[in-house]
Amino acid sequence: MTLTATAPASGSRAGTSRTGAVAVTAALAALVAVLALIDITQGTSAVGAAEIWKAVTGSADAGDASVVIASRLPRAAAGLLVGAALGVAGAVLQAVSRNVLAAPDTLAVNAGSYLALGVLTVTGTTLPLVASSGVAFAGALAAAAVVLSLSGPGTGTVRLVLAGSALSLGLSSVTEALLLLYPERTNGLYQWSQGSISQNGFAGVLQMAPVIAAGIAGLLLVARRVDALALGDEAARGLGVRVRSTRTTVVVCASLLSAAAVTLAGPIGFVGLCAPALVRPLARRIRPFVRIRATLLVAGLAGAALVLGSDVLVRATVSAQSAVAVPTGVVTSVLGAVFLIAMALRVRDTTSAPAPERLRIPSTAVFVVTTGLLVAVLLGAVVGAVLLGDTKLLMGDVANWAQGRAGRSVAFILDTRVPRVLAALLAGAALALSGTLVQAVTRNPLAEPGILGVTGGAALGAVLLVTKVPLAGSWNIAGAALAGAAITAVVVFGLAARGGFGQNRLILVGVGVSAATTALISLFIVLTDPFNATKALTWLSGSTYGRTWHDALPVAAALALGTAVAVLRRTELDLIALDDDTPKLLGLRTSSARLGLLIVSVLLSATAVAAAGTIGFVGLVAPHAARALVGRRHARVIPVALLLGALLVCTADLLGRTVIAPAQLGAGVVTAVIGTPYFLYLLIRARR
Repeated sequence: MTLTATAPASGSRAGTSRTGAVAVTAALAALVAVLALIDITQGTSAVGAAEIWKAVTGSADAGDASVVIASRLPRAAAGLLVGAALGVAGAVLQAVSRNVLAAPDTLAVNAGSYLALGVLTVTGTTLPLVASSGVAFAGALAAAAVVLSLSGPGTGTVRLVLAGSALSLGLSSVTEALLLLYPERTNGLYQWSQGSISQNGFAGVLQMAPVIAAGIAGLLLVARRVDALALGDEAARGLGVRVRSTRTTVVVCASLLSAAAVTLAGPIGFVGLCAPALVRPLARRIRPFVRIRATLLVAGLAGAALVLGSDVLVRATVSAQSAVAVPTGVVTSVLGAVFLIAMALRVRDTTSAPAPERLRIPSTAVFVVTTGLLVAVLLGAVVGAVLLGDTKLLMGDVANWAQGRAGRSVAFILDTRVPRVLAALLAGAALALSGTLVQAVTRNPLAEPGILGVTGGAALGAVLLVTKVPLAGSWNIAGAALAGAAITAVVVFGLAARGGFGQNRLILVGVGVSAATTALISLFIVLTDPFNATKALTWLSGSTYGRTWHDALPVAAALALGTAVAVLRRTELDLIALDDDTPKLLGLRTSSARLGLLIVSVLLSATAVAAAGTIGFVGLVAPHAARALVGRRHARVIPVALLLGALLVCTADLLGRTVIAPAQLGAGVVTAVIGTPYFLYLLIRARR
């Protein structure tokens, strides 16, 4: 009786589900077709639908046919291919890792491909497009392997996002260094790196289409095994699925798709994250979409719709001439950043801040000896930074300069070198103190101004002023940086405060805001003139080049204020960093104390960015190293962190000026190379 009653209902539901799946798929395909048709009609040339039809049928004049066949149609085809490849890659990566934030961006796949192609461009190696895709594939696969090995399947969204963001920052910093060192070889690479689907003929599309088809075919072959993995590793093994080989095959195919997309159009951000998320709710209502094969189809269509829709949106909202310069990837990155922030607000933050390091109280003698050694090493670094560079000097030259008796050439060298050394010292100390305050207030040892988006906001404010007003003074730049940092801080800390500064929400919101500021910075750099673009890129790499005495004044004032506040509030910092209950029992108003300390932290970060550009990881490394050396009491952590931050940035600036002299690397590039492995090490240690 029961079987007779339920069988028709089940069949009816199955039939309804199949009908719904077909309808949704058809609707997405129709949307993609409409967006492609609209995209073809947009551009700088006066070529409308009638001319396009004539070009397709072969009856158009030579000029119109050239525009349509060589530019419009290849652009739309590239958008379709790239969007589909990234949508499929994101969907399968999320399925195999059981992590809704897995994507080519969060796994640093795009950054790995970008670096590999950047190295290929700098070396002057000329390869066919398919071979270039192979190079990009190697970089993508290596990056994905590192991030997945650190995060692992099902270990949570925060670890994956942190590992991917840190590795992306390190790889992108190296790539940007190559852009600055070899501008003549990498001309136009920066604009391409933001994700541009512009094409010059069908050659690239025709060469990448088989590669993307091969990647999708490989995923379809292992689709049933991927479905089994959704049940869990043990259940999949019970069904005879080889878990490791399946996961490896999926990552290889997804990396191949991402590499092909990057080769064809550059790194187009967040499509692989947003496309699967848009279709994921369908799986709860339409049963066929639970299967990975159906998911890949609709995710690919959604990815194509995102890319083509972003391109249509750009061309519809700005002038035709400006739209040519705006990469499609900038729009997708902004949309993806908003989506990531929305995801962060929906995440149930059950994971509290990690337990503090083992309580250790070194003796006073250890603190004194450690501080003395750091002071000695810092003095040595300062002396080296003043004496070494493209021109080496002696201490006698410095003594004569200090007394006003140096020759013209020596005076010129020291007049330009000493202020940049001072800017590096002050910026490093300010970033270290900012990181110390943020980690104490949020009780999150992985919090850092750069990761939380505050540094990105300061950079956005400063870049706006640098590109619009090239002759702006140091105080004006500091003010613009402070305004940008303040706005992003209000967004990040305001949203995170709703959950008590929980680790998941704070970091995910911060990463999303940081991605948005990076995309907007790229937009302003691309739209400005080449001279200002180079200036902004140099500044964003954390370079102290061209700094004067006046540039160091804002950060010096902020550092003096911040140090005084931190020292006076050192006991409150200890209590706030402990837990929520203890400060309240002792009568401390934690809300007002946190707000005041965060304001000081934002001020320190903004002025440091204004003085020395964007320098990452200092606010993370210095406080961690200080606590490891002298314990967790802020009376000791603060001076040691200040010394370590100053030492790190000063040394990084020295290495950037001397290792490849007369060419120079920004201090931010060097700190990223140092800080990325250290950050990944912290993730490994936290996993144990």
